[in-house]
Amino acid sequence: MNFTLPDDLLALQEKTRTFIAEQVIPLEKDPRQTAHGPGESLRQELIERARKAGLLTPHASREMGGQALSHIAKAIVFEEAGYSPLGPVALNIHAPDEGNIHLMDVVATEAQKDRWLRPLVQGHIRSCFAMTEPAPGSGSDPSMLRTTATRDGDDYLINGHKWLITGAEGARFVIIMARMEDGTATMFLSDMDREGIVHERQLNSLDSCFTGGHGQLRFDNLRIPASDVLGEIGAGFRYAQVRLAPARLTHCMRWLGAARRAHDIACDYARTRDAFGKPLGEHQGVGFMLADNMMDLHVVRLAVWHCAWVLDQGQRGNVDSSMAKVISAEALWRVVDRCVQMLGGRGVTDDTVVERIFRDIRPFRIYDGPSEVHRMSLAKKILDRRTGAH
Repeated sequence: MNFTLPDDLLALQEKTRTFIAEQVIPLEKDPRQTAHGPGESLRQELIERARKAGLLTPHASREMGGQALSHIAKAIVFEEAGYSPLGPVALNIHAPDEGNIHLMDVVATEAQKDRWLRPLVQGHIRSCFAMTEPAPGSGSDPSMLRTTATRDGDDYLINGHKWLITGAEGARFVIIMARMEDGTATMFLSDMDREGIVHERQLNSLDSCFTGGHGQLRFDNLRIPASDVLGEIGAGFRYAQVRLAPARLTHCMRWLGAARRAHDIACDYARTRDAFGKPLGEHQGVGFMLADNMMDLHVVRLAVWHCAWVLDQGQRGNVDSSMAKVISAEALWRVVDRCVQMLGGRGVTDDTVVERIFRDIRPFRIYDGPSEVHRMSLAKKILDRRTGAH
């Protein structure tokens, strides 16, 4: 692997970094932010700023209006965007839209792309992905899927509940995972204003960075025409991996930027805050935390870049996004937690963005699969004789 970035990526990195610093960070205390993410008018302003800068939805295909970034290029841009909680929203690379764009680019029909994907890439609308269910339905174990799809003439009737659905409030359309009568799973597309979709409530969550927050949905005989099936009937679980495996990696990229921001703020404070006769950072306890932060950030970047590089080589079978996700989620949490500690009382107030990053990044150890579930998956591979030697 060659970690030297070519001139075009260095230029893109600097362009993104400058955009975030000059156009996004000044809006972080904008009153249009809510406990459930940026309001729609703020989102639209951010989108327009990114559009003018030539940075809107850069990961999408050129056919859809994006820049078709390589995985390494995404690692660079997404980290820079993640430096502000509003950065991924501005560039239209936030969850769940980023993953939905990738999935639909691969799976959707041309008619579906024109109807839903193109306006999504252009930032005119938002989407959501309805897979997780309240207990006893599916969470980390997708085999527990309880939402059903039954054939009714040329249509399908969807019934069930979905929970912790990011971006549901204000989304224009939804991708629904439902169980078929034969036990397989299928994905369906639906406008959110169709009769049969009920947004039951908005969940109050620890994080506040996702536009639309997290909602609970109910489907009551939601009628979906066969033309709105996403991909093949019965291939839902396979498509979930098409979406979730890269989405885990892009989460790591964005949160790496957020943790780097927290570390930068803690470093500045350690240099300028005096305690017991010298700068805070010169005390060994604080200096060691700064050093541990630097090492954790370095390890995460290596893990992310390695997976991105392997994907760019077309070696998808050699990528284990579970490993990168656990390394990133656990290490970046340690980084931000140390930053709060170094900032002391200031770290638990909104005088800096670190307190917000702390709240936003904690759920990353749960989203897209808890660390324990990924460890369980890794353990099975280690014990498998066919892979245990690697």
